[in-house]
Amino acid sequence: MAEYTFREVIAQAMSEEMRKDSSIYLMGEEVAEYNGAYKASKGMLDEFGPKRVIDTPIAELGFTGIAVGSAMNGNRPIVEYMTFNFSLVGIDQIINNAAKIRQMSGGQWNCPIVFRGPTASAGQLGATHSQAFESWYANCPGLKVVVPSNPYDAKGLLKTAIQDNDPVIFMESEQMYGDKMEIPDEEYYIPIGKADIKKEGKDVTLVSFGKIMKLAMQAAEDVEKEGISVEVIDLRTVRPLDFDTVIASVKKTNRLVILEEAWPFASVSSEITYMVQQKAFDYLDAPIKRITTPDAPAPYSAALFAEWFPKLEKVKEEIKKAMYVK
Repeated sequence: MAEYTFREVIAQAMSEEMRKDSSIYLMGEEVAEYNGAYKASKGMLDEFGPKRVIDTPIAELGFTGIAVGSAMNGNRPIVEYMTFNFSLVGIDQIINNAAKIRQMSGGQWNCPIVFRGPTASAGQLGATHSQAFESWYANCPGLKVVVPSNPYDAKGLLKTAIQDNDPVIFMESEQMYGDKMEIPDEEYYIPIGKADIKKEGKDVTLVSFGKIMKLAMQAAEDVEKEGISVEVIDLRTVRPLDFDTVIASVKKTNRLVILEEAWPFASVSSEITYMVQQKAFDYLDAPIKRITTPDAPAPYSAALFAEWFPKLEKVKEEIKKAMYVK
């Protein structure tokens, strides 16, 4: 095993799959000559050439549509958005074409395509560059939505996503690209739709996904010192969502806290809350708690942003509330 950064394993996953299948190619803004806006495609132009690592104009609607048509004609494109905020320019192609073509063609056409790039906030980037759209895309039938929290999971999930015959929304984070982790030398894949229990516990279940998993793990470690045993679940995929793992954990701990970096209304945590009360209501010993961002655009001011973003102390407070501990 060797240690690699998040950005390095993204390039590894794409390159490994591209070596096996000449129909796979990468396209997006600055993915080629510049080695990627976040250097997540470093060295790929040199290896695969300009026909398979393609720099596009700043025109998400255009190159998203090209990728969808290409996928319908037998290719397997990977589309990189500089951030998923910019995917809104091409969202018509994602929602009305990529997600629906299999059903609308009666199964005659697949759309094997990966849309990838960073999601949610990354510091002082302003309201229009700090949005989490996981629940938006997860709301659409026909799409799979993957949000890894670490380099190991990212590599295995991305390789699986590239091989999937359906469109996959693969969401990363600008603040995770430098994260390092030991990665196996041998090839591996992680199935889409299977959550991972990052820490076992018996008192309360804490569910999260993406970069905010770091906050979840820190909160669990901190309250452990106070005698509260927290089971931490990393969803990894929010569509399909592994409700079985969450519900099994709640049946064990009898309490649930959900941490999500997103607006509260119609969020992923809302859906989890509904499913748990539907399938494990009699096992709950306390109301379900959730921590999200405020129902407001992200502020630019550093001081205001610090207030807007979920805090470690807030996570610990909600865990204790679920335990009826002050």
